[in-house]
Amino acid sequence: MRLARWIRRLAAAALLLCLVVVVLGAYVRLNAAGLSCPDWPGCYGAASPALISTAASAQAQSAHMPVEVGKAWREMIHRYAAGTLGLIIAALAALALATRGRLVSLRFAFTLLGVLLVQAALGMFTVTLRLTPLIVTAHLVFGMTTLALLAWLALSVRGSAAPHDAARLPRRLALAALIVLAMQIALGGWTSSNYAALACPDLPTCQGHWWPPMDFAHAFVLWRGVDLNYEGGVLGGPARAAIQLTHRLGACAATFMLLLAAGITLRRAPMRRARLAAWAVVGFLILQLLIAISMVETGFPLALATAHNAGAALLLLATVALYNAASARPAPEAALTSINESSRVDPV
Repeated sequence: MRLARWIRRLAAAALLLCLVVVVLGAYVRLNAAGLSCPDWPGCYGAASPALISTAASAQAQSAHMPVEVGKAWREMIHRYAAGTLGLIIAALAALALATRGRLVSLRFAFTLLGVLLVQAALGMFTVTLRLTPLIVTAHLVFGMTTLALLAWLALSVRGSAAPHDAARLPRRLALAALIVLAMQIALGGWTSSNYAALACPDLPTCQGHWWPPMDFAHAFVLWRGVDLNYEGGVLGGPARAAIQLTHRLGACAATFMLLLAAGITLRRAPMRRARLAAWAVVGFLILQLLIAISMVETGFPLALATAHNAGAALLLLATVALYNAASARPAPEAALTSINESSRVDPV
């Protein structure tokens, strides 16, 4: 029972910290601080921006990369938070191994740890490959994947999972909505990493047209080499417009699927937890759409752009909760103690 309580607490702490890391990462990227520490894991060879030596600062100046301590601190705080998250996830994997998978599936725990290690490697390559859009987008995708897996763990460790026939259609629609939302998040990462948001400064049109001049041939080239500095973007206006308009069309598709999954769940799902998750999806979807509209209308301020990333993360959490609730029936209260002590909760 005590171990089950510790796992619940660690999972909740990791979930909250991962949300903070995702939002911090977006803030660092949008604040143009991604290359403020051009090495990894330190900053100009130091563990803290406060310890950057005079020699390192002079070398950076000669290479036309002036040290900006404020931005360097933002980047390093993001790294410190990510490192702490890694320690918590490693502790979860250790607990799963110590209990031989009785409380948390070994496969799930080590999959989560593996995803985190890939995420750490992508964080390093994001810096060393100078914000290559493919790497930056993958970094975001794996960060959101870590968030989704932690949410699933936090939800699943509370009770047993048993299929519920009455929730079959809501379950399938929730999975479809989750897939479409994941694709939209990846597309949002591609839009941000290519600095394409400003390509369409108006809404609902783009540059005053429903179908402006666009260059799809160059908009979605995944790899352009490692000899470029991608900070600020390297694409022309028509290519950026193609990316941004595709992102908007993807938002329409994601909105439709999320509303459909939530609506069917509210109509058919017998469990209160599933209906609460459906309302959360609707609420966070409305919030995200309002943030997006406000962001365009006000000229893409940093605060709203960061909130847009946070809104995507919250919407992902709500959709994961919807799929989890539609996929499982909580165990009866009388059986919970026995389940936590001796049965295996397999979040996969």
